Amino acid sequence: MIVAALASGGVIGIVLGLVGGGGSILAVPLLVYVVGVASPHAAIGTAAVAVAANAAASLIGHARAGTVKWPCALVFAAAGITGAGIGAEIGKAVDGKRLLMLFGLLMIGVGLSMLRKRRAIEAPDVRLSRATAAKLLPRLVSIGLGVGLAAGFFGIGGGFLIVPGLMAATTMPLKNAVGTSLVVVTALGLTTAASYALSGYVDWLLVGLMIAGGAGGSVISIAMGHKIASRKGRLERIFALTVIAVGIYVSLYQPALITTHLPICGVRSS
Repeated sequence: MIVAALASGGVIGIVLGLVGGGGSILAVPLLVYVVGVASPHAAIGTAAVAVAANAAASLIGHARAGTVKWPCALVFAAAGITGAGIGAEIGKAVDGKRLLMLFGLLMIGVGLSMLRKRRAIEAPDVRLSRATAAKLLPRLVSIGLGVGLAAGFFGIGGGFLIVPGLMAATTMPLKNAVGTSLVVVTALGLTTAASYALSGYVDWLLVGLMIAGGAGGSVISIAMGHKIASRKGRLERIFALTVIAVGIYVSLYQPALITTHLPICGVRSS
């Protein structure tokens, strides 16, 4: 289990470093199918903690680089936290096998969306102020709430939803959307993690192993990134196809899952 958890964290760290947002969507399938976590709810709770920790660590660098648009981030995160809290409660009430099936369908949708070309409309100087509030606030709140619901329900960071959501709401450039999204990912991850932890659905040993593996994967991705920077577009397409393939597998096959509600080794089953 230890080796599998470290390796799974490493895979996520490498993907995040090479491709960017979206790597955290692999956390739940890796925990269930590779590490062998028998409860989908425990996998979701554990993944949420690890995702929040990794996002917070990455946020430091982006904040120093000045790519975070804080007013937009805080409004989007506030709406998202509300949605994540509601989504997490709904997710915990859903049968484990059905939850995995829905997660697989989400992965297919995410993979297909990643294959689509993004529009290049950008407003580098956009900011939330009294003058722009009437236009930006409704968009930030509504999209943030929707993203939060999905993030809480599935226990994901939601970066692949937050980045295009921020760009759609504000037309900020991709680099700002990525940096700003980390504030939201951290907030949503902590909200989902707190909800699942209070219900006993977090394996803290696995959290530590996933974070350690992710740190190692990030180091590896930096070394690899310099060599394959020119092939990033191809990597993104390969990753999108991988997400679709894994999503199909997850939606069609659920391993033997624990369905009782008794605490096992400090983690509730589902």
